[in-house]
Amino acid sequence: MRLNETDIEAGAELTIDPENWYAPYANMYRNELTGQILPFWLKHSPDKEFGGFFTCLDRDGSVFDTDKFTWLQGRQVWCFSYMYRNLKPERQWLDMAIEGAKFMERYGRDSQGNWYFALNREGKPLVQPYNIFSDCFATMAFASMDKVLPGNGYGKIAVDTFENILRRADNTKGDYNKLYPGTRPLKNLSLPMILSNLVLEMEHLLEPERINEHLEKTVHEVMNVFYQPALGMLVENVAPDGSLVDSFDGRVLNPGHVIETMWFVMDIGKRIGDEKLVRQCCDIALNTLEYGWDKEFGGIYYFMDRKGFPPQQLEWDQKLWWVHVETLVALAKGYLLTRDERCARWFKKVHDYTWKLFRDPEFGEWFGYLNRRGEVLLPLKGGKWKGCFHVPRGLYQVATTFEALQQGTSKD
Repeated sequence: MRLNETDIEAGAELTIDPENWYAPYANMYRNELTGQILPFWLKHSPDKEFGGFFTCLDRDGSVFDTDKFTWLQGRQVWCFSYMYRNLKPERQWLDMAIEGAKFMERYGRDSQGNWYFALNREGKPLVQPYNIFSDCFATMAFASMDKVLPGNGYGKIAVDTFENILRRADNTKGDYNKLYPGTRPLKNLSLPMILSNLVLEMEHLLEPERINEHLEKTVHEVMNVFYQPALGMLVENVAPDGSLVDSFDGRVLNPGHVIETMWFVMDIGKRIGDEKLVRQCCDIALNTLEYGWDKEFGGIYYFMDRKGFPPQQLEWDQKLWWVHVETLVALAKGYLLTRDERCARWFKKVHDYTWKLFRDPEFGEWFGYLNRRGEVLLPLKGGKWKGCFHVPRGLYQVATTFEALQQGTSKD
C-alpha cells in the first residue's frame, strides 16, 4: 500500500502484510541504484580535463561550481569502487574510482599527510585540513581501492591516514579549533560514529587484535557515553566525563546521526554475535524516529533540542535526504536482525515519504533539501555537502538486506 498525503501528515499507523511485505522493495531499490543514481554521476560528475569529480550539480546535472571538496571526492571513490566489487564489475565504475583516486593522491594532502577540505578545479588547496572527515573518507576510499586493486599503494595511504585520524582524535580540528580551551570542553558523537563504520572498512589492512580493540572502544563510546537511557537516544555532545551539558551544543539532538550510528553498531553486533546489542540499537533507532518525526507535515527533523527549547540551527526543521535514506537502512537492517514489526511499519511510512518527495523522476538522482512542508528547498543534486554517497549506499544496503530476507536469511 502507499500512503496518501493526508496519511503522511497525520502520521497514520500502518498495517503490514504478515509475510513478504518487503518483496517489492528489493528490485525497486536495486533498479534505482543501477538505472538512475550511478548513471547520473557517471554522466555529469567526471572532470575530464583536470581529473577528480564535480559535485556541485544542478537539478539537470549541469555544473554550477567547480570547487572540489576532498571528503566528497573520497566518498565518490569509495562508492564506485565498492559497487564495482560488491554489485557488478562494471569497468566504467572502476575507471571512475581510479580517476578520482589519482586526483586525490596527487593533490589532496598537505606535507604532514592531512587532507585538505577543499581544492580548486586544478587541485590547488583552497581550505586548510581543519575537518577530520576529509581524512575519514579518504581512508574509506583508499581502503576500498586496495580491495579492488591491491599492491598499488592504496592500502598504505589508507593505513597512514587512519593512524593520523587516531593521533588527532582528541582535538580533531587541531590548530583550526575556534573554541577557547578549557571553559566548556565537549566530546562529539561524530568521530565515534564514523569510526564504528570505518574500522570495518579497514579490517583487511589491520591486525585482528587492533580491529577488535577499536570496535570495543567505539561501541563503548557510543553506547555508554553518548547514549542516555533516560532519553532513550544518543546526544550529539557530552562533557569529557560523559555527563550532559545544559547549553545549545549540549542539548542538541541530531536524529539522523543517531539512527545512522545505530545501523553501524547493528553491523558490529551482528559481526560479534551480540544479539542484545543489536536489539538495543534497534530500539534506540525506533525511539529516535518516533521522537524526531514531524507529526504535522511528516518527515524527520534535522536538529532538535532535548529540552524542547528553540534549536540554535536555523535549518532545524528542514528535511534532508541523508537523514531519511539512513533511516531506511536502519529500519531494513533492524527488521532483518530482529523481525520487529515496528521496523516494517516505519519502513513503509518513511519509504513513501522519501520516494514521493526526494526522488526526481524527471532528471534522475534525488533532491537533498526540503522545507518543513516537504517542498523542494534547493533543486541541486550535489554541492558542498551532498555528493555521490548516501543515496547509492542506502539503496544498495536496503536492496541487499531485503534480498537476504527473500532468500530466507534468518536473524540467527
